[in-house]
Amino acid sequence: MINIVLVDDHELVRTGFRMILQQQPDVRIKGEAGTAEEGLRLIRTLAPDVALVDVHMPGMSGIELTERVIRAKLNTHIIIITVVDDARFPKRLLDAGALGYLTKGCSADELLVAVRQVASGRRYLAPAVAQQLALATLDGNSGSPFDALSSRELEVAMMLVRGKPLTVIGDQLSLSPKTVSTYKQRLMEKLQVEHVIGLAHLMTVHGLLDAPNQVG
Repeated sequence: MINIVLVDDHELVRTGFRMILQQQPDVRIKGEAGTAEEGLRLIRTLAPDVALVDVHMPGMSGIELTERVIRAKLNTHIIIITVVDDARFPKRLLDAGALGYLTKGCSADELLVAVRQVASGRRYLAPAVAQQLALATLDGNSGSPFDALSSRELEVAMMLVRGKPLTVIGDQLSLSPKTVSTYKQRLMEKLQVEHVIGLAHLMTVHGLLDAPNQVG
């Protein structure tokens, strides 16, 4: 039996995944969460085999959740859910340590293949993700500008486009507002954007943000 936890701030997405997965005799949904913080608590408490985790959520992101699971040496395998279509897939997401990477437009069959493969300890890359990584390798391109960011810089970027003030970001990441401001300045320079609207647009293009209207 494959025990699963769903972590996504969109209830409709969780419902869709649940409807597909709960019909399988070898799969059991152990819990659901609308935030990464709650998702991490469920993973620690329920110790599922697999967690399906949205890359971008309010507060802590799916990347940070994944890295915390890896650092804590928990036995749960993570499948990151991205919105990559034809954009360059950020290798930074691969660096986080998840075993699986799916796009939100995946088919039911692909979802099941990914879950079973990751549950057995093998990596699964959605075809769209694998294609973009292969193209980036072939043309010598680094792929995504977000590859230049550290995990913490990427975390700050994700919170900035949610409209969070520096003080709130500092509180959630246990950093001083001055340190957060330094991260902001550094990531803006690396990405060559001048404001948060531009940052949100860039994140949308590269599959890190669902839609530009999420700013604010």
